[in-house]
Amino acid sequence: MQFLRSDRFRQNAPLYGVGAILFVAFAVLALVGMQASPAPHRAGGPVAAAPADPIAALPASGEAADTLQSKLPPGDAMARNAAVQIVDGGPGTASPFRFAGSAADRTRARDCLALAAMAEAGYGDEDQRAVMQVILNRTRHPGFANTVCGVVFQGSQRRTGCQFSFTCDGSLSRSYPESQWRAARQRAEEALGGRVDRAVGIATHYHADYVYPWWSNQLDKIAVVGRHQFFRWRGFWGTNRAFSAGYRGGEPDPMALQTTAQAIERPETIVPKLVDDAQAVRSITARSAGNGALDASQAAPSKSAGDAATPAGPGPGAHFVLVGSGDDPAAIIERARALCPGNRFCQVYGWSDAGAIPGELPLTSEARRQLRFSYVAPRNGNDETVYFDCRLFPDPADGRCLPTARP
Repeated sequence: MQFLRSDRFRQNAPLYGVGAILFVAFAVLALVGMQASPAPHRAGGPVAAAPADPIAALPASGEAADTLQSKLPPGDAMARNAAVQIVDGGPGTASPFRFAGSAADRTRARDCLALAAMAEAGYGDEDQRAVMQVILNRTRHPGFANTVCGVVFQGSQRRTGCQFSFTCDGSLSRSYPESQWRAARQRAEEALGGRVDRAVGIATHYHADYVYPWWSNQLDKIAVVGRHQFFRWRGFWGTNRAFSAGYRGGEPDPMALQTTAQAIERPETIVPKLVDDAQAVRSITARSAGNGALDASQAAPSKSAGDAATPAGPGPGAHFVLVGSGDDPAAIIERARALCPGNRFCQVYGWSDAGAIPGELPLTSEARRQLRFSYVAPRNGNDETVYFDCRLFPDPADGRCLPTARP
Protein backbone atom coordinates (compact mmCIF):
# COMPACT_ATOMS: atom_id res chain seq x y z
CA MET A 1 0.00 0.00 0.00
CA GLN A 2 2.90 2.37 0.73
CA PHE A 3 4.17 1.79 -2.83
CA LEU A 4 0.76 2.63 -4.34
CA ARG A 5 0.84 6.03 -2.56
CA SER A 6 4.40 6.87 -3.64
CA ASP A 7 5.36 9.50 -6.22
CA ARG A 8 7.11 6.82 -8.28
CA PHE A 9 3.91 4.82 -8.71
CA ARG A 10 1.89 7.88 -9.63
CA GLN A 11 4.47 8.87 -12.25
CA ASN A 12 4.57 5.37 -13.84
CA ALA A 13 0.94 4.35 -13.38
CA PRO A 14 0.14 4.38 -17.15
CA LEU A 15 3.09 2.08 -17.85
CA TYR A 16 2.07 -0.33 -15.10
CA GLY A 17 -1.49 -0.32 -16.46
CA VAL A 18 -0.35 -1.26 -19.98
CA GLY A 19 1.80 -4.04 -18.55
CA ALA A 20 -1.09 -5.44 -16.58
CA ILE A 21 -3.34 -5.46 -19.65
CA LEU A 22 -0.71 -7.30 -21.72
CA PHE A 23 -0.19 -9.87 -18.97
CA VAL A 24 -3.91 -10.62 -18.79
CA ALA A 25 -4.15 -10.86 -22.59
CA PHE A 26 -1.29 -13.35 -22.84
CA ALA A 27 -2.74 -15.40 -19.99
CA VAL A 28 -6.11 -15.63 -21.75
CA LEU A 29 -4.47 -16.66 -25.04
CA ALA A 30 -2.46 -19.36 -23.30
CA LEU A 31 -5.58 -20.73 -21.61
CA VAL A 32 -7.52 -20.85 -24.88
CA GLY A 33 -4.61 -22.57 -26.58
CA MET A 34 -4.47 -25.26 -23.93
CA GLN A 35 -8.19 -25.95 -24.27
CA ALA A 36 -8.07 -26.09 -28.08
CA SER A 37 -5.01 -28.36 -28.15
CA PRO A 38 -5.38 -31.31 -25.76
CA ALA A 39 -2.27 -32.99 -24.53
CA PRO A 40 -0.86 -35.66 -26.85
CA HIS A 41 -2.19 -39.12 -26.11
CA ARG A 42 -0.25 -42.37 -26.25
CA ALA A 43 -2.27 -45.34 -27.52
CA GLY A 44 0.07 -48.28 -27.41
CA GLY A 45 2.33 -46.59 -29.92
CA PRO A 46 3.67 -43.19 -30.93
CA VAL A 47 2.39 -39.99 -29.33
CA ALA A 48 -0.82 -38.96 -31.07
CA ALA A 49 -1.25 -35.42 -32.31
CA ALA A 50 -4.55 -33.86 -33.31
CA PRO A 51 -5.88 -35.02 -36.70
CA ALA A 52 -4.06 -33.33 -39.55
CA ASP A 53 -5.53 -35.16 -42.55
CA PRO A 54 -9.18 -35.56 -43.49
CA ILE A 55 -10.49 -39.12 -43.54
CA ALA A 56 -10.86 -39.10 -47.32
CA ALA A 57 -7.12 -38.44 -47.72
CA LEU A 58 -6.06 -41.46 -45.66
CA PRO A 59 -4.61 -44.48 -47.46
CA ALA A 60 -7.09 -47.37 -47.72
CA SER A 61 -10.02 -45.58 -46.13
CA GLY A 62 -13.42 -47.23 -46.20
CA GLU A 63 -14.36 -45.64 -49.51
CA ALA A 64 -11.04 -46.18 -51.28
CA ALA A 65 -10.95 -48.32 -54.41
CA ASP A 66 -8.39 -51.01 -55.27
CA THR A 67 -7.54 -51.80 -51.66
CA LEU A 68 -6.96 -55.52 -52.26
CA GLN A 69 -4.73 -55.89 -55.30
CA SER A 70 -1.15 -56.97 -54.64
CA LYS A 71 1.76 -54.99 -56.06
CA LEU A 72 4.08 -58.01 -55.86
CA PRO A 73 3.93 -61.68 -56.80
CA PRO A 74 3.39 -64.03 -53.82
CA GLY A 75 7.02 -64.96 -53.14
CA ASP A 76 8.24 -61.37 -53.26
CA ALA A 77 5.30 -60.21 -51.14
CA MET A 78 6.11 -62.75 -48.43
CA ALA A 79 9.73 -61.61 -48.31
CA ARG A 80 8.76 -57.93 -48.16
CA ASN A 81 6.18 -58.51 -45.45
CA ALA A 82 8.60 -60.55 -43.34
CA ALA A 83 11.14 -57.71 -43.50
CA VAL A 84 8.72 -55.17 -42.02
CA GLN A 85 8.99 -54.99 -38.23
CA ILE A 86 6.12 -54.48 -35.81
CA VAL A 87 6.16 -50.87 -34.60
CA ASP A 88 6.99 -49.90 -31.03
CA GLY A 89 3.94 -50.23 -28.84
CA GLY A 90 2.55 -53.16 -30.78
CA PRO A 91 -1.19 -53.58 -31.24
CA GLY A 92 -2.38 -51.32 -28.43
CA THR A 93 -5.51 -52.15 -26.45
CA ALA A 94 -9.01 -51.84 -27.86
CA SER A 95 -11.97 -50.93 -25.67
CA PRO A 96 -14.67 -53.59 -25.23
CA PHE A 97 -17.41 -53.28 -27.83
CA ARG A 98 -20.62 -51.87 -26.40
CA PHE A 99 -23.64 -53.16 -28.28
CA ALA A 100 -26.65 -50.85 -28.50
CA GLY A 101 -29.43 -52.02 -30.76
CA SER A 102 -32.45 -54.23 -31.21
CA ALA A 103 -32.62 -58.02 -31.17
CA ALA A 104 -32.73 -57.95 -34.98
CA ASP A 105 -29.59 -55.78 -35.02
CA ARG A 106 -27.86 -58.30 -32.79
CA THR A 107 -28.71 -61.23 -35.03
CA ARG A 108 -27.61 -59.42 -38.17
CA ALA A 109 -24.38 -58.19 -36.61
CA ARG A 110 -23.60 -61.67 -35.29
CA ASP A 111 -24.16 -63.36 -38.64
CA CYS A 112 -22.16 -60.76 -40.58
CA LEU A 113 -19.26 -61.17 -38.15
CA ALA A 114 -19.43 -64.96 -38.36
CA LEU A 115 -19.63 -65.01 -42.17
CA ALA A 116 -16.71 -62.61 -42.59
CA ALA A 117 -14.58 -64.56 -40.12
CA MET A 118 -15.13 -67.90 -41.90
CA ALA A 119 -14.69 -66.46 -45.39
CA GLU A 120 -11.61 -64.39 -44.57
CA ALA A 121 -9.84 -66.54 -41.99
CA GLY A 122 -10.97 -70.13 -42.37
CA TYR A 123 -12.03 -72.01 -39.24
CA GLY A 124 -9.16 -71.28 -36.84
CA ASP A 125 -10.12 -69.74 -33.49
CA GLU A 126 -7.34 -67.13 -33.30
CA ASP A 127 -7.70 -66.16 -36.94
CA GLN A 128 -11.45 -65.65 -36.70
CA ARG A 129 -11.25 -63.61 -33.52
CA ALA A 130 -8.62 -61.34 -35.07
CA VAL A 131 -10.82 -60.62 -38.10
CA MET A 132 -13.83 -59.95 -35.86
CA GLN A 133 -11.83 -57.48 -33.79
CA VAL A 134 -10.83 -55.51 -36.88
CA ILE A 135 -14.47 -55.34 -38.02
CA LEU A 136 -15.65 -54.07 -34.63
CA ASN A 137 -12.80 -51.55 -34.53
CA ARG A 138 -13.95 -50.22 -37.88
CA THR A 139 -17.54 -49.76 -36.77
CA ARG A 140 -16.29 -47.32 -34.13
CA HIS A 141 -13.91 -45.44 -36.41
CA PRO A 142 -15.17 -42.52 -38.55
CA GLY A 143 -13.15 -43.82 -41.50
CA PHE A 144 -15.61 -46.68 -42.07
CA ALA A 145 -19.31 -47.60 -41.96
CA ASN A 146 -20.94 -47.43 -38.52
CA THR A 147 -22.63 -50.84 -38.53
CA VAL A 148 -21.13 -54.32 -38.48
CA CYS A 149 -22.78 -55.47 -41.72
CA GLY A 150 -22.06 -52.09 -43.27
CA VAL A 151 -18.35 -52.55 -42.53
CA VAL A 152 -18.28 -56.12 -43.82
CA PHE A 153 -19.97 -55.24 -47.14
CA GLN A 154 -18.46 -51.77 -47.53
CA GLY A 155 -17.51 -51.12 -51.15
CA SER A 156 -19.19 -54.28 -52.45
CA GLN A 157 -21.86 -52.21 -54.18
CA ARG A 158 -19.18 -50.80 -56.51
CA ARG A 159 -17.23 -52.47 -59.31
CA THR A 160 -14.03 -51.85 -57.34
CA GLY A 161 -13.45 -50.98 -53.72
CA CYS A 162 -14.53 -54.05 -51.73
CA GLN A 163 -12.99 -53.81 -48.28
CA PHE A 164 -13.23 -57.57 -47.69
CA SER A 165 -12.33 -59.72 -50.68
CA PHE A 166 -14.94 -62.42 -50.06
CA THR A 167 -17.76 -59.96 -50.84
CA CYS A 168 -16.66 -59.54 -54.45
CA ASP A 169 -14.59 -62.58 -55.45
CA GLY A 170 -17.41 -65.09 -55.80
CA SER A 171 -17.08 -66.47 -52.27
CA LEU A 172 -20.58 -65.30 -51.30
CA SER A 173 -21.87 -68.36 -53.15
CA ARG A 174 -19.93 -70.68 -50.87
CA SER A 175 -21.71 -72.67 -48.18
CA TYR A 176 -20.33 -73.57 -44.76
CA PRO A 177 -21.05 -76.56 -42.49
CA GLU A 178 -23.59 -75.91 -39.77
CA SER A 179 -21.03 -76.92 -37.14
CA GLN A 180 -18.72 -74.13 -38.32
CA TRP A 181 -21.58 -71.63 -38.36
CA ARG A 182 -22.32 -72.48 -34.73
CA ALA A 183 -18.68 -72.03 -33.70
CA ALA A 184 -18.28 -68.74 -35.59
CA ARG A 185 -21.55 -67.36 -34.24
CA GLN A 186 -20.45 -68.16 -30.70
CA ARG A 187 -17.21 -66.23 -31.22
CA ALA A 188 -19.20 -63.36 -32.73
CA GLU A 189 -21.53 -63.26 -29.72
CA GLU A 190 -18.53 -63.07 -27.41
CA ALA A 191 -16.99 -60.23 -29.42
CA LEU A 192 -20.28 -58.29 -29.47
CA GLY A 193 -20.54 -58.89 -25.74
CA GLY A 194 -17.24 -57.11 -25.07
CA ARG A 195 -14.52 -59.72 -25.51
CA VAL A 196 -11.38 -58.03 -26.87
CA ASP A 197 -8.83 -59.80 -29.01
CA ARG A 198 -5.61 -58.42 -27.56
CA ALA A 199 -3.48 -59.96 -30.29
CA VAL A 200 -4.56 -57.31 -32.82
CA GLY A 201 -5.69 -54.54 -30.47
CA ILE A 202 -6.79 -51.43 -32.36
CA ALA A 203 -5.95 -52.72 -35.85
CA THR A 204 -8.19 -51.41 -38.63
CA HIS A 205 -6.52 -53.14 -41.59
CA TYR A 206 -5.01 -56.50 -42.47
CA HIS A 207 -3.85 -58.48 -45.46
CA ALA A 208 -2.47 -61.97 -46.06
CA ASP A 209 1.29 -62.43 -46.01
CA TYR A 210 1.40 -63.49 -49.66
CA VAL A 211 0.07 -60.15 -50.95
CA TYR A 212 1.47 -56.62 -50.76
CA PRO A 213 -1.21 -53.99 -51.44
CA TRP A 214 -0.22 -50.43 -52.35
CA TRP A 215 -1.14 -49.12 -48.90
CA SER A 216 0.92 -51.61 -46.89
CA ASN A 217 3.97 -49.34 -46.45
CA GLN A 218 1.79 -46.33 -45.59
CA LEU A 219 0.37 -47.86 -42.40
CA ASP A 220 2.03 -49.16 -39.23
CA LYS A 221 2.33 -52.92 -38.87
CA ILE A 222 1.23 -53.81 -35.35
CA ALA A 223 0.65 -57.59 -35.25
CA VAL A 224 0.85 -60.91 -37.09
CA VAL A 225 -1.75 -63.64 -36.56
CA GLY A 226 -1.45 -66.78 -38.65
CA ARG A 227 -1.13 -65.82 -42.32
CA HIS A 228 -2.33 -62.23 -41.80
CA GLN A 229 -0.48 -58.96 -41.10
CA PHE A 230 -2.39 -56.31 -39.11
CA PHE A 231 -2.08 -52.54 -39.39
CA ARG A 232 -3.32 -49.18 -38.12
CA TRP A 233 -3.09 -45.69 -39.57
CA ARG A 234 -0.24 -43.42 -38.52
CA GLY A 235 -0.79 -40.35 -36.39
CA PHE A 236 -4.05 -39.44 -34.67
CA TRP A 237 -6.28 -41.68 -36.81
CA GLY A 238 -4.38 -44.74 -35.58
CA THR A 239 -4.91 -44.07 -31.87
CA ASN A 240 -7.63 -44.91 -29.36
CA ARG A 241 -8.93 -41.34 -29.44
CA ALA A 242 -9.91 -41.78 -33.08
CA PHE A 243 -12.50 -44.45 -32.20
CA SER A 244 -15.19 -41.86 -31.57
CA ALA A 245 -18.07 -43.23 -33.66
CA GLY A 246 -20.34 -44.89 -31.11
CA TYR A 247 -22.34 -47.90 -32.24
CA ARG A 248 -26.12 -47.34 -32.28
CA GLY A 249 -27.48 -50.36 -34.16
CA GLY A 250 -29.45 -49.88 -37.36
CA GLU A 251 -27.90 -52.92 -39.05
CA PRO A 252 -28.79 -53.24 -42.76
CA ASP A 253 -30.22 -56.50 -44.09
CA PRO A 254 -27.22 -58.72 -44.91
CA MET A 255 -29.19 -60.71 -47.50
CA ALA A 256 -29.96 -57.50 -49.40
CA LEU A 257 -26.29 -56.49 -49.21
CA GLN A 258 -25.26 -59.91 -50.48
CA THR A 259 -27.73 -59.79 -53.37
CA THR A 260 -26.44 -56.38 -54.42
CA ALA A 261 -22.81 -57.49 -54.21
CA GLN A 262 -23.43 -60.59 -56.31
CA ALA A 263 -25.24 -58.58 -59.00
CA ILE A 264 -22.26 -56.30 -59.66
CA GLU A 265 -20.25 -57.02 -62.81
CA ARG A 266 -16.63 -56.60 -61.82
CA PRO A 267 -13.76 -55.89 -64.22
CA GLU A 268 -11.81 -58.97 -63.17
CA THR A 269 -11.72 -61.51 -60.43
CA ILE A 270 -9.50 -60.82 -57.45
CA VAL A 271 -9.29 -64.52 -56.63
CA PRO A 272 -5.78 -65.83 -57.35
CA LYS A 273 -5.84 -67.94 -60.49
CA LEU A 274 -3.54 -70.93 -60.51
CA VAL A 275 -1.90 -70.32 -63.90
CA ASP A 276 -1.56 -66.55 -63.50
CA ASP A 277 -0.73 -66.27 -59.80
CA ALA A 278 0.72 -69.70 -59.01
CA GLN A 279 -1.16 -69.97 -55.74
CA ALA A 280 -4.15 -71.63 -54.15
CA VAL A 281 -7.35 -69.93 -53.08
CA ARG A 282 -7.53 -72.14 -50.01
CA SER A 283 -5.22 -74.74 -48.49
CA ILE A 284 -5.88 -77.41 -45.91
CA THR A 285 -2.56 -78.57 -44.49
CA ALA A 286 -1.20 -80.41 -41.47
CA ARG A 287 -1.02 -77.91 -38.61
CA SER A 288 2.18 -79.40 -37.21
CA ALA A 289 4.35 -82.45 -37.57
CA GLY A 290 2.99 -85.35 -35.58
CA ASN A 291 -0.42 -83.72 -35.35
CA GLY A 292 -3.16 -85.02 -37.56
CA ALA A 293 -5.25 -81.84 -37.24
CA LEU A 294 -5.94 -79.94 -40.41
CA ASP A 295 -5.88 -76.18 -40.75
CA ALA A 296 -7.79 -74.31 -43.45
CA SER A 297 -6.15 -71.11 -44.61
CA GLN A 298 -6.65 -68.67 -47.44
CA ALA A 299 -4.49 -68.55 -50.54
CA ALA A 300 -1.44 -70.63 -49.80
CA PRO A 301 1.59 -69.18 -51.55
CA SER A 302 3.84 -70.93 -54.01
CA LYS A 303 6.63 -69.73 -56.24
CA SER A 304 5.79 -66.74 -58.38
CA ALA A 305 5.64 -66.84 -62.16
CA GLY A 306 9.09 -66.68 -63.66
CA ASP A 307 10.86 -67.71 -60.44
CA ALA A 308 13.56 -70.22 -61.33
CA ALA A 309 14.19 -71.30 -57.74
CA THR A 310 13.01 -74.67 -56.48
CA PRO A 311 9.42 -74.12 -55.34
CA ALA A 312 8.93 -74.24 -51.61
CA GLY A 313 5.22 -74.93 -51.85
CA PRO A 314 2.82 -74.73 -48.92
CA GLY A 315 3.40 -78.36 -47.97
CA PRO A 316 1.39 -81.57 -47.82
CA GLY A 317 -2.38 -81.42 -47.72
CA ALA A 318 -5.11 -80.30 -50.11
CA HIS A 319 -5.05 -77.12 -52.16
CA PHE A 320 -8.14 -75.60 -53.79
CA VAL A 321 -7.41 -73.57 -56.91
CA LEU A 322 -9.15 -71.58 -59.63
CA VAL A 323 -8.65 -72.65 -63.25
CA GLY A 324 -10.16 -71.40 -66.49
CA SER A 325 -11.07 -72.77 -69.90
CA GLY A 326 -8.35 -70.65 -71.50
CA ASP A 327 -5.61 -72.09 -69.34
CA ASP A 328 -3.00 -74.39 -70.82
CA PRO A 329 -3.45 -77.84 -69.20
CA ALA A 330 0.33 -78.29 -69.13
CA ALA A 331 0.68 -75.03 -67.20
CA ILE A 332 -2.01 -76.15 -64.75
CA ILE A 333 -0.11 -79.38 -64.06
CA GLU A 334 3.16 -77.45 -63.63
CA ARG A 335 1.60 -75.13 -61.09
CA ALA A 336 0.00 -78.06 -59.24
CA ARG A 337 3.42 -79.69 -58.95
CA ALA A 338 4.77 -76.42 -57.48
CA LEU A 339 2.09 -76.56 -54.79
CA CYS A 340 3.08 -80.13 -53.90
CA PRO A 341 6.87 -80.44 -53.62
CA GLY A 342 8.50 -83.37 -51.86
CA ASN A 343 7.09 -86.86 -51.50
CA ARG A 344 4.42 -86.45 -48.83
CA PHE A 345 0.75 -86.88 -49.65
CA CYS A 346 -0.55 -83.80 -51.46
CA GLN A 347 -3.48 -83.11 -53.77
CA VAL A 348 -4.79 -80.16 -55.78
CA TYR A 349 -8.45 -79.63 -56.70
CA GLY A 350 -9.52 -77.03 -59.24
CA TRP A 351 -12.79 -75.26 -60.06
CA SER A 352 -13.65 -72.72 -62.74
CA ASP A 353 -16.15 -70.90 -60.50
CA ALA A 354 -14.75 -69.24 -57.36
CA GLY A 355 -18.10 -69.65 -55.65
CA ALA A 356 -17.87 -73.42 -56.03
CA ILE A 357 -14.60 -73.67 -54.08
CA PRO A 358 -15.47 -75.34 -50.77
CA GLY A 359 -14.27 -74.40 -47.32
CA GLU A 360 -13.20 -77.80 -46.06
CA LEU A 361 -12.69 -81.49 -46.70
CA PRO A 362 -14.22 -83.91 -47.48
CA LEU A 363 -15.60 -82.55 -50.72
CA THR A 364 -19.35 -82.45 -50.89
CA SER A 365 -21.19 -84.09 -53.79
CA GLU A 366 -21.90 -80.61 -55.22
CA ALA A 367 -18.22 -79.64 -55.03
CA ARG A 368 -17.29 -82.88 -56.80
CA ARG A 369 -19.91 -82.26 -59.45
CA GLN A 370 -18.35 -78.89 -60.30
CA LEU A 371 -14.75 -80.11 -60.08
CA ARG A 372 -12.68 -79.22 -63.16
CA PHE A 373 -9.20 -80.49 -62.25
CA SER A 374 -7.70 -83.01 -59.85
CA TYR A 375 -4.05 -83.72 -59.09
CA VAL A 376 -2.43 -86.17 -56.65
CA ALA A 377 1.35 -85.92 -56.26
CA PRO A 378 3.57 -89.00 -56.69
CA ARG A 379 4.30 -90.81 -53.42
CA ASN A 380 5.60 -94.18 -52.22
CA GLY A 381 6.43 -95.31 -55.74
CA ASN A 382 3.03 -94.33 -57.16
CA ASP A 383 2.86 -92.09 -60.20
CA GLU A 384 1.15 -88.71 -60.07
CA THR A 385 -2.54 -88.74 -60.97
CA VAL A 386 -4.04 -86.03 -63.16
CA TYR A 387 -7.69 -85.58 -64.18
CA PHE A 388 -9.36 -82.81 -66.20
CA ASP A 389 -12.95 -81.93 -66.94
CA CYS A 390 -12.70 -82.70 -70.65
CA ARG A 391 -15.71 -80.53 -71.41
CA LEU A 392 -13.62 -77.55 -70.32
CA PHE A 393 -10.25 -78.93 -71.45
CA PRO A 394 -11.19 -81.09 -74.47
CA ASP A 395 -7.74 -82.34 -75.41
CA PRO A 396 -5.23 -82.35 -72.53
CA ALA A 397 -1.84 -83.74 -73.56
CA ASP A 398 -1.39 -85.28 -70.12
CA GLY A 399 -3.94 -86.65 -67.70
CA ARG A 400 -7.29 -88.29 -68.12
CA CYS A 401 -10.90 -87.14 -68.21
CA LEU A 402 -12.82 -87.00 -64.98
CA PRO A 403 -15.22 -89.97 -65.08
CA THR A 404 -18.31 -87.77 -64.75
CA ALA A 405 -17.03 -85.02 -67.03
CA ARG A 406 -16.42 -86.49 -70.46
CA PRO A 407 -17.16 -84.37 -73.55
